[in-house]
Amino acid sequence: MENPVVSDAVPSALAEAWAFLVLGGSAIWVIAAVSVIMVALILWKVIRLVAYGAWSGGGRTAQAVALWNRGQEQEAIPLLQGRRSFRARLALAAMTARRDPALTDDGAQAETERVARALLLRARSGLRGLELIAAVAPLLGLLGTVLGMIAAFQALQEAGARADPATLAGGIWEALLTTAAGMAVAIPASVALTWFESTADRLRHDMEDAATRIFGRAQDVPQAMAAE
Repeated sequence: MENPVVSDAVPSALAEAWAFLVLGGSAIWVIAAVSVIMVALILWKVIRLVAYGAWSGGGRTAQAVALWNRGQEQEAIPLLQGRRSFRARLALAAMTARRDPALTDDGAQAETERVARALLLRARSGLRGLELIAAVAPLLGLLGTVLGMIAAFQALQEAGARADPATLAGGIWEALLTTAAGMAVAIPASVALTWFESTADRLRHDMEDAATRIFGRAQDVPQAMAAE
C-alpha cells in the first residue's frame, strides 16, 4: 500500500526545487547543469577505477612479483596475463620487457616507462574536469548573486520614495541563492577530486614499487614514473 505521506512529499519536493530554480535566475540553471555533469563524472570515474582494480589489494600482483624475484618467471607471468588492474598491467609489461632478448636494459626501462605513462594517464583522466567544476561553480554562483543584486537595486531605484525594504530584502536573499548553489556544487567536486588524486598517487606508488622489485635495483626504476 502506498504511503500517503511519501506520495505527498515527492510533489512538494519537486515544487520546491522548481521554485528554487526559478528564483535563482539563469545562473542557477547553469549551476544545475554543472552539478549534473559533476555527478556523472564522479560516477564514471568510480566505475572506471573499480574496473581497473584501483582499490583492490594487489595481492595477485604481489604474488607474481615474489615468484619473479625467486626466479620462477614461468609461474609469475601467467598470474598477470589477462588481468585488467593497473598494477598487474605494469608488472606484466616490466617482466615482458625484461625477458625480451631484443631489448637492452635501457630499452626495457623505456618500454616500462611507456606503459606506466599510459596507465597513469588513465588513472588521472577526468580529474581536470572536476578541477574545473570546483573552480568555476563558486564563480558562477557569485556572478548570479551580483546580477541579482544589480536587479534588486535597480528595482529599489525605480521605486524611489515608495521603496519597500521588504522588497529589497527579498531580492537580496534570492540573489544569494546562486552563491549557496555554487558552493554546494564546488564542495563535493573538491572532495571527489582530492579522493581521486590520492587514489592515483597510491597507484603510482604501488606500480613504482613493483617495477623496483622487478628490475632489481632502485636506480633502474623508470624515471617517468617517479616524475609523475
